[in-house]
Amino acid sequence: MSKKTTKASAKSKAVKKAAPKKTKTDFGGLSDDLLLKFHNLMVKSRVLEERLIKIYKAGEGYFWIGGPGEEAFGVPLGLLAKKGQGLEHDWLHLHYRCTPTMVALGMPMLDAARLMMNRSTDPSTGGRNFAGHYCFPKWNVAPVTSPIEVQYPLACGTAHAQKRAGHKAISIVTGGDAGTAEGDFATCLVWASRKGQELPVLITVQNNGFGISTPYDGQHGETQIADRAKAFNIRSRVINGNDPVEAYLSLKEEMDYIRKTGKPSFVEVKVSRLYGHSSADGANRKTELVDPVHAFEKRLIDAGLLTKAEALKIWEEYEEEGVLAQQQARTEPAPTAESVWENVFVGSENADWRKF
Repeated sequence: MSKKTTKASAKSKAVKKAAPKKTKTDFGGLSDDLLLKFHNLMVKSRVLEERLIKIYKAGEGYFWIGGPGEEAFGVPLGLLAKKGQGLEHDWLHLHYRCTPTMVALGMPMLDAARLMMNRSTDPSTGGRNFAGHYCFPKWNVAPVTSPIEVQYPLACGTAHAQKRAGHKAISIVTGGDAGTAEGDFATCLVWASRKGQELPVLITVQNNGFGISTPYDGQHGETQIADRAKAFNIRSRVINGNDPVEAYLSLKEEMDYIRKTGKPSFVEVKVSRLYGHSSADGANRKTELVDPVHAFEKRLIDAGLLTKAEALKIWEEYEEEGVLAQQQARTEPAPTAESVWENVFVGSENADWRKF
């Protein structure tokens, strides 16, 4: 064997042993711009949530509950929704861990801070509800409620109206795993799946493994929550909610299916609960859990789509925006006692019981 042949053979073996380079296929064929948009909005949502926790711990808010750990699911969901007002647009019936979705829809940090600090300028509730309880009629975001899972049958209501209107719009509902024990959840499965009268609703459950302080494993007899949809002949799947690429591609596929067929789809999303249930259990960081924001940021850096310096700048810019939002909200008024009667009924008609 010649020296030239030996060198060529050695080179061939070296190529085979070398680690494969990152390619577009690692990100499902999604564009660089979209991947970087995922990261940007995920960072914004995380910085906002951590700012809200700081507001609570500083005594400028009464209670915090939110979605750190759900960014890789919530951001793609917000980007995929057909945003707008009216039956030709998607309706969103969200639960109180929906900040990532709201950020993706375009909610400013300031509006979240106003709600957290109970300011009358809060566009969702006029400063009269908990953190994360958003309501944006201009985007068909129905009021987030404190009683769990009541949003599920409500989603069937808007889906029914959308089906009659025929605009190919869908209703989207999100909730936690513990709430699937509620009758409202079962009602949604029944009404969404009646033969010949199926509804265009995307039913999602964010399974973070806990219901307040109760572990998931001791409460569910089914293997996966998504298995429950099978009894109603509802198409279902389980996805990794800590990966924005998988979440985006899976949600898009299901939403396209619903728009095309007018039938429901069920998605169970495995996510992390990084700061506990709420401020009621301290809102302290759980370092042992997967952090979807930092994990995705590392993937982008390793793939050469983002540098550490660029990532740091994004974090710093949103941290500055969060501080300014808190400072601005601090200067704004709290709701007055008289305003408690406002927005109870349409046009405030007969809102004050003393004037009945």
